[in-house]
Amino acid sequence: MWLSKTISLRQRAAQESTAADMGVTTIGGGSASVMTKGEQRDLEVFAPGGMVWQPRAGDTVLVVKGGTGCQEQCVVAANTAEAGPREMAPGELFLYSCGGASIYLRKDGAIAVKGDGSAEGNWEAAGNLTLTGEVELNGPVTVNGTLRINGSLIINGEPYRPCHCG
Repeated sequence: MWLSKTISLRQRAAQESTAADMGVTTIGGGSASVMTKGEQRDLEVFAPGGMVWQPRAGDTVLVVKGGTGCQEQCVVAANTAEAGPREMAPGELFLYSCGGASIYLRKDGAIAVKGDGSAEGNWEAAGNLTLTGEVELNGPVTVNGTLRINGSLIINGEPYRPCHCG
């Protein structure tokens, strides 16, 4: 009798518990451990389609419970409110890493990219392109249209001096 009451109370408590809890990640990564009411270990981590995300230890995360008796749990999101730009408006998206790289998609159509990077494949830019800082081009470069250089042009380590002969 006592055993059946105890099991029944535990099952009812599990069913009545919340479907989601906030917790703090104790072990980060793709198989995270999170402290909610107790430590939950080896939780799968989910993110929106097309994104891969792994929480760091110390992140405040959302743990969703499902399955029979809410025994299956997973981490689905982190509290990132403090990481975004202060001027961020509704409808904007800010992607960032703990290393400081970020991509900020603004509602006016502007895109701000921060960090070191590389690009592979074919890229095409329509409209105006402004590059600030030192630019290095390796390989063949084709320019169709007008190329304006405000400043100096160095070719093979020597300043270019146009010939004004005849």
